[in-house]
Amino acid sequence: MRLIYRAKLWLSIAGAVTLVSVVLWLAFGLKPGIDFTGGSLMEVAYAPSERPSAPEIKSAVESANIVGTLNVQLVDDRGAQLRFKEVTEEEHQAILQVLSQGGTATTSAVLKQVEELHFETIGPSIGKELKRRATYAIVIALLVIIAYIAWSFRRVSKPVASWKYGVAAIVALFHDVILVVGVFALLGRYAGIEIDTAFIAALLTVLGYSVNDTIVVLDRVRENLPRSNEDFLGTVNASINQTLARSINTTLTTVLALI
Repeated sequence: MRLIYRAKLWLSIAGAVTLVSVVLWLAFGLKPGIDFTGGSLMEVAYAPSERPSAPEIKSAVESANIVGTLNVQLVDDRGAQLRFKEVTEEEHQAILQVLSQGGTATTSAVLKQVEELHFETIGPSIGKELKRRATYAIVIALLVIIAYIAWSFRRVSKPVASWKYGVAAIVALFHDVILVVGVFALLGRYAGIEIDTAFIAALLTVLGYSVNDTIVVLDRVRENLPRSNEDFLGTVNASINQTLARSINTTLTTVLALI
């Protein structure tokens, strides 16, 4: 396949996707969870076939005027996660009482037989520290990637300087990561999806896969350059074709494992 000779098409598509993702991120932002803002997380489970809807749970708790507003997400077929501001132990028990007995007459029939599975509170100072460490982790990872690629390809200076390979990897990485950020900005706005430490771990995973695929291609380019009779573009095109199946199989294997 003459993939490299359609570079303008692929770059246009990648540029459009990146632009849309950046616009979504700037317009909507990311919705931070309690890992970063501080607050309380409660996970409860109801008896089979008795779990109310998320709006019913939200209405019952908010009507008790204990925590103000809260976010409710249903989990599996029995569970529910409630996220709200940091609360005292007295307020915690009051919320459990509301969930067990019902907050209003319209919900008392369904809000019962509830079991608390998990409860945790994270203070604002801890949330700020997690945000700071997450930022450091991403920045350090990027710097290490550039340094590693520049060092690995230090002997490949023609016709492209070795440091440019590192820049190319970072550009590809930015495209992959910003796409995920844009999707979560959209989900946060319309589905209430929050980001937490698991999101940072996911970003670092995307970062790792992106760099891995890029290095595989660049390494094949490095191997082919000394023995290829084609020009630089032809060598790059051949290298991409030789590694394309491997990249697709790696991605599909990961996706299937997640499913």
